[in-house]
Amino acid sequence: MTDTPAKPVLVTGASGALGRALSAALGTLGWRMVLTDIKPFPDEVPTGSRFVQADLEDGVTILRLAEGCGAIIHLGGVSVERPFEEVIGPNIRGLYHIYEAARREAARVIFASSNHSVGFHERDISTPAETQFLPDGYYGLSKAYGELMGRMYWFKHGVESVNVRIGSAREEPVDARMLASWLSLPDFIRMMERAVLAPKVGHIVIWGASANTRMTWWRDDARAVIGWTPLDSADPFAGQLAGKVSGDPVQERFVGGGYCAIDYTRADQAPVWNGGGRG
Repeated sequence: MTDTPAKPVLVTGASGALGRALSAALGTLGWRMVLTDIKPFPDEVPTGSRFVQADLEDGVTILRLAEGCGAIIHLGGVSVERPFEEVIGPNIRGLYHIYEAARREAARVIFASSNHSVGFHERDISTPAETQFLPDGYYGLSKAYGELMGRMYWFKHGVESVNVRIGSAREEPVDARMLASWLSLPDFIRMMERAVLAPKVGHIVIWGASANTRMTWWRDDARAVIGWTPLDSADPFAGQLAGKVSGDPVQERFVGGGYCAIDYTRADQAPVWNGGGRG
């Protein structure tokens, strides 16, 4: 029988695609959850759990929702590239409220970071998890900030964090890029389970991608700490997707794909990060 946490788990962003899939799966396993989102929850709330509609920028409410919780799976916030003023509230101020709640409750945070926090790394260079942040937009910048906030809370307050740099989490890959970056929903759910149940994690980073043989962009993460190994792969989709590329040289050069090309204004070739002082 699958283990269940001793305390309830707070899940933010519960009304989104990943939140709904995760809530349903964990509910089936008997997990007790406090689900929250700024939008209504469109599904039946799992037995033993509850849903509260709330804004991440409402710090008092977030503190109350986290009361008694042993972990916070933080999927909430702006999840795509948007102007800075739309990102800063939920993704920066809202994240602060999450970490303050985690500090007060001595709860672990499982933070849905993103590959876009390192989006301007080259695709032909295999990058370890402990690498320089190279965000490809305001969304990616907020995720880099989120990982740094988690690191500060770990060193200053002992709040544990599992930072998952999600690639492309969806039911199926839809283009050639996702033959490398795809994270299946079952692999995502298994990762979240292990991230909550692992005995001790500290502050770690995991690349959120399934066992795709074309996934040579990222390496050397901390998945062994939580005991997670992806079981699915994008490889069966290669025949139909290998040629499905954008034709945009910026989009195809960097791991962040289309996000790198949004509002891209450099006239010359973008610099390559080599681990030194050149950005």
